[in-house]
Amino acid sequence: MKAPKGKYAWSATVGEKGQIVIPKQAREMFGIAPGDTLILLGDEKRGIAIPPKSSVTELMKRIFEEDEK
Repeated sequence: MKAPKGKYAWSATVGEKGQIVIPKQAREMFGIAPGDTLILLGDEKRGIAIPPKSSVTELMKRIFEEDEK
């Protein structure tokens, strides 16, 4: 099955210390470099998200608006 344009999926293995390696293609696509700090967002029903830096502000607005409804 071919993914829709602009949609990707990667896998990562969690090590003994709880660390994961972000695949090179994903790091390049989203401009993630060594030393960057990432935000992990979690929702017990929807899972964990690691948004690209450029969308963090907009995503946070949407999350908090959703809680107020």
